[in-house]
Amino acid sequence: MLAAAISGVLGTAHADSRPAAPAAVAGVELISRDALFGNPEKGAVQLSPDGKYLSWVAPLDGVLNIWVAPAEDPSKARAVTDDKARGIRQYFWSYRANTLLYLRDSGGDENFHLNSVDVASGTRRDLSDYPKTRAQFVQASHLHPDHVLVGMNDRDATWHDLYKVNLADGKRELVHKNEQEIAGYYADANLAVRMVQKARKDGGQDLLEPDGKGGWKKSSDIPFEDSLTTAALGYTTDGKTQYYVDSRGRDTAGLIAVDLASGKKTVMAEDKRADVGEEVLADPKTGVIQAVAVDYQRSEWKALDPAIDADLKTLRNLGPGTFAVNTRTLDDKTWVIAYSAAENPVVYYRYERQPGAAGKLVKLFAGRPALEGKPLVPMWPQEIKARDGLTLVSYLTLPRGADANNDGKADQPLPLVLLVHGGPWARDGYGYNASHQWLANRGYAVLSVNYRGSTGFGKAFIGKGDQQWAKTMHDDLIDAVDWAVKSGVTTKDDVAIMGGSYGGYATLVGLTFTPEAFKCGVDIVGPSNLNTLLSTIPPYWAAFLEQFAKRVGDPRTEDGKKLLAERSPLSRVGDIKRPLLIGQGANDPRVKQDESDQIVKAMKAKNIPVTYLLFPDEGHGFARPANSKAFNAVAEGFLSQCLGGRAQPIGEDFKGSSISVPEGAAGVPGLADALKSHKQEVKK
Repeated sequence: MLAAAISGVLGTAHADSRPAAPAAVAGVELISRDALFGNPEKGAVQLSPDGKYLSWVAPLDGVLNIWVAPAEDPSKARAVTDDKARGIRQYFWSYRANTLLYLRDSGGDENFHLNSVDVASGTRRDLSDYPKTRAQFVQASHLHPDHVLVGMNDRDATWHDLYKVNLADGKRELVHKNEQEIAGYYADANLAVRMVQKARKDGGQDLLEPDGKGGWKKSSDIPFEDSLTTAALGYTTDGKTQYYVDSRGRDTAGLIAVDLASGKKTVMAEDKRADVGEEVLADPKTGVIQAVAVDYQRSEWKALDPAIDADLKTLRNLGPGTFAVNTRTLDDKTWVIAYSAAENPVVYYRYERQPGAAGKLVKLFAGRPALEGKPLVPMWPQEIKARDGLTLVSYLTLPRGADANNDGKADQPLPLVLLVHGGPWARDGYGYNASHQWLANRGYAVLSVNYRGSTGFGKAFIGKGDQQWAKTMHDDLIDAVDWAVKSGVTTKDDVAIMGGSYGGYATLVGLTFTPEAFKCGVDIVGPSNLNTLLSTIPPYWAAFLEQFAKRVGDPRTEDGKKLLAERSPLSRVGDIKRPLLIGQGANDPRVKQDESDQIVKAMKAKNIPVTYLLFPDEGHGFARPANSKAFNAVAEGFLSQCLGGRAQPIGEDFKGSSISVPEGAAGVPGLADALKSHKQEVKK
C-alpha cells in the first residue's frame, strides 16, 4: 500500500525472506483484468415460457442490456433495453406473451424498480414508478399471465404493501395494505395470498393464514434458531401442497412437503452434512418439485421424480463441474443449461428433452470466450479443523506453476490471500471464481473459508457464530491460516486478508484485533463501527432487526452497545501496524460511507497511512465493470507491493470508472500518476 519511502514503517518483509510468488507463475500467461472482470460477452441466458425467444444480457455500447433473439436463430438478436449507466443484471420472463420484466436501481441505492418491456412492440414501463420505492417481486403464474404480484413501499418505507399489477397497462390494484408489519407474502398459482410472515420480538417468525374475516390467524411459526435455515418455497399449481426447506426439529434443512388438507408433512430430501437449498427443479405446469440441490463441498443434484432422472444423468456427463437449469419452457420440452467448473467459466447449452431417455444437448455459447484457452486453474475443496474441532469446508486455489503433479498441494510455500466471504450469513462454494483465478494468476495461493456463522451446513453451524463477531468467527480464519502454514501452502509472515461486506469487516478485525497475523489487508465496503452499522440499516430491513440483535449484538441496550463497541475495529485503530486498502461505494445503503470514513479519519488522526478508494456511483460492492476493474487494478498493485506477486500496470483500467482517492494515492505504485490523466465518469 505504501510508497517505498515509508513501507518500512509498517514492517514489510525483506525480499530474501519472502516466498517467490513470481516463480509460481513463471512462463504463465498474465490474464488481463478486463477478461476476468469486464462485462461478459453473454450472461443470464433464458428461454421465454412459450419457447419463442432466447434472451440474455450482453453489452450495448459497453453497458449490460437485455438482448432477445428468435429461439431458433440467436444470430438475429437485438437489444430490447438501452440502459446507459449501471446495466441490467436481474431479469426474467413473465407469462404474458412477449413480456420481459427486469429490476434496476440507481447508483447502487438498492431501491430496485420493476420494469417491463414488450419485446414485440418495444413498449417499456416502470411498474413501480414512485419515489424512493423498492419493489419486491412476489408471484407470477401461467394461470394468470397478464398480472403479477409486487410489493412496494412507497406508502411506508419500512413495510411493503402488496399490489396486483396489470402488465398490459401497468396499473396496480391494492391487494393488501400492510399495517400489520408483514415481512413477506406467499401466494398460490391463482395469485391468492395463502400465507404471510411476520417477525417476532424474539427473533423468530409467525406464519399467518387468512382467517376468512379479513384478518390473519397463526398457522405455525419459525423459531429464532431456525430462521436462517427454514423458508417456504411455494405451492403446487393445484394448491394442495406447500413446500419448505425446513430445519425445524432437525439440524440441516430438508425439503418438506405439506399436504394442506391433512397437515401431513413428508420429508422429500435430506442430507446430514448440508442443507437442502432453495435451488430446486419444479415441473413448470404442476409446480411439483422433481429435484433438489445439496451443496457440501460441491453442488450435487438429487432426483425426486424418476421422470427427470435421465435428464440429470445427461447433464452430469457435461463434465466434472456443476450445472444449473436456468429455465424450462412451459411445455417442458426445452431447457437452458449453464455449466461451469473452477477452471472453466460458464458455457450455455440448449437441452431438448426426450421423455424417459437422454435428451439432446446443443452448445449455445460461452459467457466469457476471452478466457477460453487461458491458464485457469483448479479449485480444491478442503475440510479444515478449527481449534474446537468444528469442520470448516474451505476452498484452495494454487497458481499454475505451484502444483506440478496437480494434487492440490503446493510444491513449496507461496504468499497467500485469505479471501473472506460476506454475509456473514452466506457461504463460499466450488466453481469458477474470478477473484480466485485473478489472484492465483498473479502468483498467490488463495484460501476461502466457511467460518462458523456461514450458511449451508445446518442451523447449529450458524448458531455457533451468534455474537461471535471478532471472536470465534475470527479464530476460524486464523485457524485456517495455521492449517495453510502447517500444510506447506504458505509461511506465517506472508498472508494477506481480503474481503467484502462482512469480509471487509473481517479484514479490519484482522488488522486491529490480530495486528501481527496479516501482512496487509484489502477491505471492500466493510463496517468499522458496529453501533453505527446497526443504527443505520435500511428501513425495509426492520423485520430482520431482531436477527441482528441476537446474532451480532443489540444496539438498543447498554450491554449490547458495549459489546458492539468491543467488537468494532474502530475501537482498536491504534493497533494497526500493516498496510490497509479500503474501497467504498458512496451510495451503499447497508454499510454506509461513514463506516469507511470513520476508520480513515481515525487512522489519519494517529498518523497511520491508509489508501481509500471511493466510488460515487456505487453501492454495496462494485456493480459497474469499469469500477470493478479500476478497484482491482489498485488492489493488484497494493498486493504486489505487500506480497511480491506480479501486477499488470493500471494502464487503461480506470477508463469509464468513477474512481476517486480521498486518501493515500501515493501509497500504491502508479496510482497517483494514473489519476492525473483520469477523467472521472459517474453514472447513475
